[in-house]
Amino acid sequence: MKADVLLGLQWGDEGKGKIVDVLTPKYDVITRFQGGPNAGHTLEFNNIKQVLHTIPSGIFRENKINIIGNGVVIDPIVFKKEIEALKKIGVELSQNLYISKKAHLILPTHRILDAASEQQKGETKIGSTLKGIGPTYKDKIGREGLRVGDLLHNFGTKYQERVENHKNLLSEFYHFDYKQILSECEQDWFEGIEVLKSFQIVDTEHFINDLLKKNKSVLAEGAQGTLLDIDFGSYPFVTSSNTICAGACTGLGLAPQKIGKVLGIFKAYCTRVGMGPFPTELHDETGKKLRDAGNEYGSTTGRPRRCGWLDLVALKYSVMLNGVTELIMMKADVLDSFETIKVCVGYEIGGEVIEHFPFELTDDVKPVYVELPGWETDLTKIKSQDDFPEELNKYISFIEDEMGIPVSIASVGPNREQTIFLE
Repeated sequence: MKADVLLGLQWGDEGKGKIVDVLTPKYDVITRFQGGPNAGHTLEFNNIKQVLHTIPSGIFRENKINIIGNGVVIDPIVFKKEIEALKKIGVELSQNLYISKKAHLILPTHRILDAASEQQKGETKIGSTLKGIGPTYKDKIGREGLRVGDLLHNFGTKYQERVENHKNLLSEFYHFDYKQILSECEQDWFEGIEVLKSFQIVDTEHFINDLLKKNKSVLAEGAQGTLLDIDFGSYPFVTSSNTICAGACTGLGLAPQKIGKVLGIFKAYCTRVGMGPFPTELHDETGKKLRDAGNEYGSTTGRPRRCGWLDLVALKYSVMLNGVTELIMMKADVLDSFETIKVCVGYEIGGEVIEHFPFELTDDVKPVYVELPGWETDLTKIKSQDDFPEELNKYISFIEDEMGIPVSIASVGPNREQTIFLE
């Protein structure tokens, strides 16, 4: 067996959680391979709306194994809240959630360092979610991080040494008053640690590979999106991990030949949260219309998302980097009321039109659009591709022709049932 990978092809918020939930019945194992609680995967079903930040999106289906891989960074406070919220709706995870010993822990001081760093940058800040993600990955790369497995090996001493180092950094370098914030959250953090320790903490790289040997089917779930990848995204306005398919290998301990299908998710338009370049962003009423129709507000932060037309230059780049085998188009219904829909097929830079994603996106990058007819039809009640308006079929075909791979699923609403499998 090989592990299939599902990931976002834009700047995150593509709707990965919903699709993982829809596809989970086909798999035995669902696993997260990177990112932290800056992710917000929203699922809606049976009149329930749930946002997951750390836990894989397969947990609402019975008898599935869910794994938090080594590439994930875990905040015990967020983890505890997530577990409590799930228990309230009758979801018990003690027997089917496994956590990697090698996953790194977000310390209370990591959050404070995140805030201090953004404050110091002033107008040059990157728009961090302030969840402590960057400082945690920085410690990981600097070989100074604390891992979940450390909970079982002299953790108290290791924790104090790391926190003292952070305190010195906050006071001597950032001149940041951390004492009250730290005292307020440290108790909650240690309570979260106790919850974390109650779960099955294992060497997940061995566990996953053994499951594959036993012919168990695995779906690896990415967080954020390709254009936020630390290496290949719109640097420096990126996240701190590898969000591309290769991140599933390093974030789970899988050899490249163990990767099967690569399912790439994109919205029928584009959004972005935080700072950074966004060539097709709309600052007018059309952008506002997209935001309102799509309820484009961050599931983790609540921040309004920036909105714009679909960018095929960026999408081709993402498809190439990930080796995408199937496309999944989300939120087609958001475009229901548009008479005309624009799609970016090139960038104009200094009078020259290019069709490849450049080293750096700057303000002088102008999108080159083609216009396609809108369908002006309510898609949210549609149950089959047979009922798609012709304009929607043409929109999908145009994307398929440009990408060279098929669109296998189209989502026409937030619910499980509003998911159409295409022929």
